[in-house]
Amino acid sequence: MRDVSIGLVHYPVLDGRREIVTTAVTNLDVHDLARSARTYGCRRYFVVHPIEAQRQLVGRIVDHWTHGSSAKRIPDRKEALSIVETVPSLEATYAAMGGRDAIEVWITAARDLDRRRTLAEARAELAQDGKPVLILFGTGWGLAASVVDAADAILAPVRGPTSYNHLSVRAACAIVLDRLLAPEA
Repeated sequence: MRDVSIGLVHYPVLDGRREIVTTAVTNLDVHDLARSARTYGCRRYFVVHPIEAQRQLVGRIVDHWTHGSSAKRIPDRKEALSIVETVPSLEATYAAMGGRDAIEVWITAARDLDRRRTLAEARAELAQDGKPVLILFGTGWGLAASVVDAADAILAPVRGPTSYNHLSVRAACAIVLDRLLAPEA
């Protein structure tokens, strides 16, 4: 099984008018994606944000769960939050993983995009030898075109049995990781 890490991207992402924006960090995203990543064996979880104050907020959240009172009360969450790393950009994320050429970047999207790969196909690829994989999840209304265009793979959207498709990034991440990394039932 290849090494898998995840990244939660706050910039460059889209708003409802399809303009590039920076979104705000939410405590639940930091906390819940860390728990999902740790549960499914992800090596690292990057929170990508260009604004220093937002990265400091992530640091305070992580510190609360890894060194604060909650680290003693709920040690399982301490373990999950210990894999969180804050970075100012995607380039810094790639550098932390040994450079862009050292990894494959896979992205997720709630909308249909060209070049998409089913989660079953992606799962099979993860079972083969290859470079570590970084799976990017976008906030707001999704990842900007520049991120999509530079991706090595685009994962098909998570779909339910209805036409409604508006999952939180927390839920989408958990579903994607389960479909890619869960042991066979």
